[in-house]
Amino acid sequence: MRNKIKLTILAAITIALILIFLFTDIGNYWEYVVPRRAIKILAIILTGASIAFSTVVFQTITNNRILTPSIIGLDSLYMLIQTFLIFVFGATSGIVMNKNLNFLICVVLMILFAGLLYKFLFKKEGKNIYFLLLVGLVMGTLFQSFSSFMQVIIDPNDYMVIQDRMFASFNNINTDLLTLSIVLIAIISIYFVKFIKYLDVLSLGREEAINLGVDYDYVVKRLLIIVAILISISTALVGPITFLGLLVANVSYQFLNTYRHSYLITGAVFISIIALVGGLLIVERVFTFSTTLSVIINFIGGVYFIYLLLRGSKA
Repeated sequence: MRNKIKLTILAAITIALILIFLFTDIGNYWEYVVPRRAIKILAIILTGASIAFSTVVFQTITNNRILTPSIIGLDSLYMLIQTFLIFVFGATSGIVMNKNLNFLICVVLMILFAGLLYKFLFKKEGKNIYFLLLVGLVMGTLFQSFSSFMQVIIDPNDYMVIQDRMFASFNNINTDLLTLSIVLIAIISIYFVKFIKYLDVLSLGREEAINLGVDYDYVVKRLLIIVAILISISTALVGPITFLGLLVANVSYQFLNTYRHSYLITGAVFISIIALVGGLLIVERVFTFSTTLSVIINFIGGVYFIYLLLRGSKA
């Protein structure tokens, strides 16, 4: 009951921030301003929910709270895909300008990468979590190196297109993808329902889950596909936000203090939306667009990540 009250409080804060964002400083231009802010809010909800959802699931699979899908290289892979497509076909080619086709290419390749990572790493016996973290960081660095090499020799005009996709921006949302993203997230959510009952058991570890009758390989493989799709959706919509998932997932763990993933995922989603909407209000109203939301979130998340590492080493 206590966690239900906490979730109600988070929901109330979320709704209040959304209303403040939608209806402050409108003047006599509400017909012009509100629809555009509503599109931005919809993108924030989709992005925040996808990142929070996928991070909690991924941390449960890996049984570690300092890992996120971004850390193992999915964001870097997205930038590599974008850079490669523009480098090979040009910024004005159909494969780059067609946002739906571009989106589907990213989703498929990120799913394949997640599947290969599962096959060669997650099923290996005797590999501790720090080995997985190291491999993820190495893969991310490798992807970044390939991207940087192509960006150095690419046409300057094409590079400007790549640069726009390097940083998360809620002022340049791919609105064409909103409908597709909503449909995909709805399908994934329906598909995920049958797996949510396994998450509480998976958090105990591989051996305990298998002993309790969970088909571990089957469940984890499909959860990884879900994670890859959700991360690709959020990244394609607004760009990479590396540390948001780490931040909101761990705040959800500490705030709710429960093992029940139905509460943890819901709480993480609310906290993620609060962080994005609240951060956007600060960027627009306080800093007057002198900085970007992704810079603030990545800075705070990076500091928090170092704190978690230091706390874990002491423990």
